[in-house]
Amino acid sequence: MNRVEKFQLSQLLGQYLSLEEFCTCTQTYQKYVDRIDPYPKNLEETIPALEALCQHILAPVIAHFGRERFQLTYGFCSKDLKRFLSQKDPETGIKNGRVDPSRDQHMAHEKNRNGKYYCDRLGAACDFRIVGMESDRLVEWILEQRLPFDSLYYYGSDRPIHISYGSQHKRDIWTFTGRGVPTRKGIERWLEQVEPRF
Repeated sequence: MNRVEKFQLSQLLGQYLSLEEFCTCTQTYQKYVDRIDPYPKNLEETIPALEALCQHILAPVIAHFGRERFQLTYGFCSKDLKRFLSQKDPETGIKNGRVDPSRDQHMAHEKNRNGKYYCDRLGAACDFRIVGMESDRLVEWILEQRLPFDSLYYYGSDRPIHISYGSQHKRDIWTFTGRGVPTRKGIERWLEQVEPRF
């Protein structure tokens, strides 16, 4: 029995989400299910980081909007999943997904073969949407509730948001140009709601 089995895949990371859900929700995993190990290896550090994300960010969201409307689209990123996300689909030639492990916190506290964290920012991240709600309204609700996020990425009103929880609680908000370049243009109203950092 490996360490993930000992943790039990059905065990909840918080009130609502299991480790299995958090690790197997991506379309890329579903496409290559027999070739990807989606689970963390550094359980001692990664599981508490995922639990903190669920407790401080996702539990309040789900409690307010309802479990049936909450749709997790990208949770934890394992080393195997990272590899497949960065590859192109052999049939379509389109990249499976976007991945930026050094910054996006989806790999939580996982370490590379040299014992270094993939993401020095630590913490954990996920992407989700609320079914039937535009994502700009979701961002506004998160800001009104003063949730202690680290980074929030807004990709458009009809797309999921990315949110992370980590010890820095930077409350950084970014959106992206049509070419995928990070910008703060167009989200000034949200930036005004975020407390200044000292």
